[in-house]
Amino acid sequence: MHSPKSPALNRRGFLGLAAGATALTVTAGNAQAATVKTNAKIVIIGAGAGGTALSNRLMDRLEGAQITLIDPRKEHLYQPGLTLVAAGLKPADYVTSETSDWLPKGVTLIQEKAAAIDPVAKTVSTDGGQTLTYDFLVVAPGLILDHDAIEGFSLDMVGENGIGALYAGPQYAAATWKAASKFIEEGGHGIFTRPGTEMKCAGAPLKHTFLIDDRLRRAGNRGKAEITYGAHDGALFGVPIVSEKVRMLFGDRDIAPVYRHTVKAIDAGAKRVTFNTAEGTEEMDYDYIHLIPPQRAPEVIRQSGLSWADKWTDQGWVECDMATLQHLRYPEIWALGDVAGVPKGKTAASVKWQVPVVEDQIVSAIAGTTPTETYGGYTSCPMITKIGRAMLVEFDYNNNLTPSFPGIIPPLEELWISWLMKEVALKATYNAMLRGKA
Repeated sequence: MHSPKSPALNRRGFLGLAAGATALTVTAGNAQAATVKTNAKIVIIGAGAGGTALSNRLMDRLEGAQITLIDPRKEHLYQPGLTLVAAGLKPADYVTSETSDWLPKGVTLIQEKAAAIDPVAKTVSTDGGQTLTYDFLVVAPGLILDHDAIEGFSLDMVGENGIGALYAGPQYAAATWKAASKFIEEGGHGIFTRPGTEMKCAGAPLKHTFLIDDRLRRAGNRGKAEITYGAHDGALFGVPIVSEKVRMLFGDRDIAPVYRHTVKAIDAGAKRVTFNTAEGTEEMDYDYIHLIPPQRAPEVIRQSGLSWADKWTDQGWVECDMATLQHLRYPEIWALGDVAGVPKGKTAASVKWQVPVVEDQIVSAIAGTTPTETYGGYTSCPMITKIGRAMLVEFDYNNNLTPSFPGIIPPLEELWISWLMKEVALKATYNAMLRGKA
């Protein structure tokens, strides 16, 4: 079972390629510069992918630094796996692990919430009453899912009355599969949505749409179902060439897109959704609906004056240089991951490329050298289009496609190779990244 476009690369060959690619990233991560002695105080807000990976890398590079992570969550969440859980392909515990298991010796973890940042006094306060001073601060708290922005919706509805919401966490992704399963069995009208704000992994709403379509087909019930996809603007994806490819696939699979539709309200009892549209509001009845709420920076970021003042004002992303991720007004502060106010980069793959940039910036600031690493907006989306097929879409700030395996994995073709990259290599590479080795 191999792609006709890649006859020389069979399944066994790909598994070797995937293992080799992971080994290369691990080896490259180990080839680090000499350590720098310092007594600098470094505070990292957020123990997600970015904060954890950076803490590991800084521990390898800095001797004597006081590195403190602030995050109340005991569980680390492998977010790329949520779409698989919501399609019944993985159990909920596939995406969870212990935060502390990924941290190196010598890093202090404060399992409290960052409550305030004073960038002038260079302090961070926690909701447990602690106040920490810092020489360097990295804000990597992720983002907030603003479920309250959808009138009539609350998370306890997920899994019932045809409502799905996979972004909210593993138990909600599993509950989403419960609701989707009923739709797959009975048919009806399925509505798939995305928010009007910036969002993490903008391909996830499309993946869920494609996977449920495929599930319907495998169950022999596609003829009993109608599928509508609500796009927030005039395109299906932010990269024009990818958007056009998705539009063509939607046409082939009888998935009807509606443009400039964002969810305003939901009536769970009536199974009716109200959209804001360019012409006003529009109501649609559904049998299954997948909701992704607006996404914003955590309140502590906005209250601390770290957000952009002239863009994304309703969302609060951190004001930072798009190449260095350094704050434009407070040079001791860097943004990392979802919270960074840059045009692209809200994926785990983006974090993999952002972390070495922030590491280089901090180590260079301590050592008195000139940093050399920059972030070009690399973003990756293994766009699942059916079970066993995906497109490995990679791009930069300028919407240029940036394939990691040119000549081997064509970025806009539905290939089992790209599916296996998601299934085999991605989590291994992600775990290596958390350890600071990729």
